[in-house]
Formats: sequence, C-alpha cells, structure tokens
Amino acid sequence: RVSGDARVYGNAWVYGDAWVYGDARVYGNAWVFNARRYRVSGPGGSDNGWLTAFVEKDGTIRICRGCFDGTIDEFAAAVEGTHGDNEHGQYYRSEITSIKLRLDTTVIEDEALEAAE
Repeated sequence: RVSGDARVYGNAWVYGDAWVYGDARVYGNAWVFNARRYRVSGPGGSDNGWLTAFVEKDGTIRICRGCFDGTIDEFAAAVEGTHGDNEHGQYYRSEITSIKLRLDTTVIEDEALEAAE
C-alpha cells in the first residue's frame, strides 16, 4: 500500500505486506516488501522535516532528507559537517543508529527480481 503524500518512483518496488505512507519518498533501486526495509521519522532537524530511509536491492541504506539524497554513510558525514554536536546533529546521529539497527539490509539477488516480475 502507498498512501497519503508518499511517492514511489524510479525502479523502486513496493509489495508484500509493506505500507508506505505519510511524506515517505521511495525511489532508485529500493525494494520495500516489509516494514523493515524502510523507515520514516520526524519531524526533526532545524526545519522540522521528515527523514526517509530505505534499503536498495544491493543492501545499501539510502537517506532522503530535505535536499539531501545519498547513502547513510554520506548522510552521517553531512550531518557532522553541517551540525557537529548541536541538538540537530545529536538527533540525526540517534536516527542513524536506529536506522542501522532496524532496517533489513538483505541483498536481493537478481533471481528474486526476475521471479517478482
């Protein structure tokens, strides 16, 4: 299910028991088939915006937050460079930790992709 202001685009797939809703953005090579393949959190940060994290089929965690779009490691570096140890930096670091603990980064093999198509 995709509802609310959520958007799914590009080569992204949403199927199975997954629900994508709110202000979530799922795109690229994301494969969301259960609630452990994406996370939306917020409001947070200096502008009280929403952060979307999702897992691509190669197991990479991707982050979309405001004008930022990149891997979780790139996001961590951007947070450090922009916010350092201020309250927003602390908030984002706690979200990064939670995302890494929560998301299922299982790699989706090409055979699974072909079977789903």
